[in-house]
Order: sequence, then C-alpha cells, then structure tokens
Amino acid sequence: MKFSTKTRYGVRAILEIALSDSETGIYQKDISAHQNISYKYLDHIINSLKVANLVTKAGGRRSGYVLTREPDEITVYDIHNAFEPGICVVDCVSHNFTCKREGICASHGFWGELNNQIITYLKSTTIADLMNDQAKLDDIVN
Repeated sequence: MKFSTKTRYGVRAILEIALSDSETGIYQKDISAHQNISYKYLDHIINSLKVANLVTKAGGRRSGYVLTREPDEITVYDIHNAFEPGICVVDCVSHNFTCKREGICASHGFWGELNNQIITYLKSTTIADLMNDQAKLDDIVN
C-alpha cells in the first residue's frame, strides 16, 4: 500500500498551517516555500483541504490559511479522506468488492485486520501529535 503524494503533501501543508502562529494565517506562497511544494500543485491540495472543511481563509481575500478546528481535532485519517475514498490494503476487503473466497479464505481476515489497524492508527494520530514531533525535531536541530 502506498499513500498518494496529495495525501503526503496534504499532511505537510496542514502541519505548516497549524505551526503558523499568525492570526491572519499563513499564505500559500509561504507554505509552498517552507515545504518545497510547487505553488501550482499546492493549489490543488489546498482546494481539497478546503472542500473537506479542514482549512479556510483567515479573513478576506488577502489573508492566509488557518485550520477550521483545533490541531488535536484533525487526524491524519481526515486529511487522507480529503484526497482518497478510504483505506483498502487489498481489493477483497473493500466494501465495493465481493470476494468469492471470503468465507473460505483465512487470509481474508488477516487483510481485514491489517486494514483496520491502519485506519485506527491514522485516526489516532492528530495534527497536534505531529506538531509535538516537529517541536522535538526542531529542538534537536537548533
């Protein structure tokens, strides 16, 4: 299983917004520069995050982006869902797939449990957790 670039960059963009202490938010050009994400590609990411109601403009047209909720209320799973329709490690555990071997295949339960563990982990990891991890890394570097 591999997470999309949009999901990975979405996490980085949300983290950058969360770490900004400005009441007027952080500008997209600054997120782009700090995270080394092309401005044009970041535009698509920010739009998906806005549609998912994870970020919004702080004020008027000339303001930056802010989170719509507190960092401890936004999970990595929320961000992932802004770009992808759920998690599925193999087709046979997808809700949209009928597996002919479901009742007779021991590996089906294994894949289903792995899928659930990944979802649980993503739901249990918040932006606040990542902010704490970033602060520890910043302390080491500085």
